[in-house]
Amino acid sequence: MSTLYQKKEDMAVLRAEIAAVGDELSGKAANPAVKSEELDALKCRLTDLDKRFSILKEAHDRQESEEKSAISAKIAKPDGKAAKLQARGEFYKAALLGDCEGIRKAYLGLGGIPAGDADLGYGDRLLPSTLGKEIVSEPFEQNPLREHITVSSIGGLELPRIAYTIDDDFITDKDEAKLVNISAGNTIVFGRNKLKVTTRISDSLLRGSALGLQGYIDGLLRSGLAAKEKKVIFAETPASAPQDETHMSVYNVEIPIVSGSDAVSGILAAIGDLPDYAQANAKVVMRRADWTASLIALANGSEALWGAKPEDIIGVPVIFCEAAIKPIVGDLRQIHLNYDIGTTYDVAKDVDTGIYKFVLTAWFDIQVKLLNALRIVEISAGEGGSSGESN
Repeated sequence: MSTLYQKKEDMAVLRAEIAAVGDELSGKAANPAVKSEELDALKCRLTDLDKRFSILKEAHDRQESEEKSAISAKIAKPDGKAAKLQARGEFYKAALLGDCEGIRKAYLGLGGIPAGDADLGYGDRLLPSTLGKEIVSEPFEQNPLREHITVSSIGGLELPRIAYTIDDDFITDKDEAKLVNISAGNTIVFGRNKLKVTTRISDSLLRGSALGLQGYIDGLLRSGLAAKEKKVIFAETPASAPQDETHMSVYNVEIPIVSGSDAVSGILAAIGDLPDYAQANAKVVMRRADWTASLIALANGSEALWGAKPEDIIGVPVIFCEAAIKPIVGDLRQIHLNYDIGTTYDVAKDVDTGIYKFVLTAWFDIQVKLLNALRIVEISAGEGGSSGESN
């Protein structure tokens, strides 16, 4: 039995022949010198081609439906997760090797719609919808902050900066309006900032198992995305070109600053400085080195504190992240990461080294929704903590 790809090729040939005969018939029909017998022959030829195309299309649609049902049934079984991972690996392999039929089958296995027309070689290179969303939306272990901030994958996302009001005079104070970022507008519009992650695959790995390839590429893609997210969120000097990332850094927007002689005293002062709505969901992001330095000062030779959890000492959950050069305290859900739709890929091979490249392109944006729900802690030599400073 011929493959679906072969049927698509046959349909394309018939489609072109039908168009050619139709054009010839129209041209000769307008020429009085052409005999009616010749026109009748062309009409019969056109009818025959249409009939053949209908028969082939019916067979194509039936086979496509049967294959899709079979793959869906396989995924629905208890080993469906393994089958899905296998399909992901087969997609990567087919994409890197330029196997259009393999790409089409992998799309069906992943529950996606094939990108473009097989006859064109899938030129638009869209990732299968499920695969693209999983890569950019699943929690990444390499980015500890990701499980605590708001993450979405919505095209053209816009959000109201404040989703409710109390009365007509709600937030009339200019300082308070500045802290909740009203000056930036009542609506938060998420942009499309390009992000590229390149994975390099050896020929031996590509020729190995699909599952091995899947785990390798997925791991690299997620690590790359996580590294970019942390770099942007905690950038001391965010990039302004070729795209503007200045608004994505928590250190570059006007989050209030609270200082302390050590990390713990500064964090406690920052928690106390938060409004009630932020204190209820307050968490801390900080470097482990800052925590250790504070603990040494607090313990003063005693071993009692070293066995305690950070949450038991300061009263709120602590997330350790080496990129957080200054501790961030507050409702981390107000940091919103959004990936726009349309994740794409490109493939290439370096013929000199034999190394294949799978390049993921995604579009993202990060917005801090309510500035007053967060505090930045500055560790200083001074005593006590003072709030309300702006960076």
